[in-house]
Amino acid sequence: MSKPSNCVWLITGKPGIGKTTCLSRIIYRIKSDGYTVGGVMTRELRVQGERTGFELIDIRTGENGILSSTTFDAGPKLGRYRINLQFLSKVGSKSLLSSNQLSNLTICDEIGPMEMFSPDFRCAIDYIINSGKPVLGGIHQRLNDPLIQQIRSSKFVKIYEVTLQNREEIPNILANEILKLLESKN
Repeated sequence: MSKPSNCVWLITGKPGIGKTTCLSRIIYRIKSDGYTVGGVMTRELRVQGERTGFELIDIRTGENGILSSTTFDAGPKLGRYRINLQFLSKVGSKSLLSSNQLSNLTICDEIGPMEMFSPDFRCAIDYIINSGKPVLGGIHQRLNDPLIQQIRSSKFVKIYEVTLQNREEIPNILANEILKLLESKN
């Protein structure tokens, strides 16, 4: 597979800085320009204002389920959450791989510690990152994992750190770069 330069864009930053909001704005802009977007997004689950877990959503199909929860009694534990490996492997991996084949842009909202527990999800991440097709995602800021280190050091991956100072600009900058690449492929 040929790997064009800068076909993978990743954002990173501190928890709560607005990475998912940036990704959502970029997705909206890409879709508004007529391109298809697939992959996965995560959303916090809250009960009475307290975060109790995370939901994983297939962008293309809308299929969703619980990625992790404080109420699960099985699955690997990360902090106070237990991870639903079966759902992550089945739906998360499938969503990334099908998006890579069917969409103009594949999204992976979070490449982080929870996701790294799933061998299937890890393989899907490795595949889409190295596919030569456009990928946009969020990558955990401090996770020391061999796959994360490999992704960070790839020549065709461009990483932006989201800060309070630049989080309003990042969506436009990245959307413009991605649209420029997508338009060149048409």
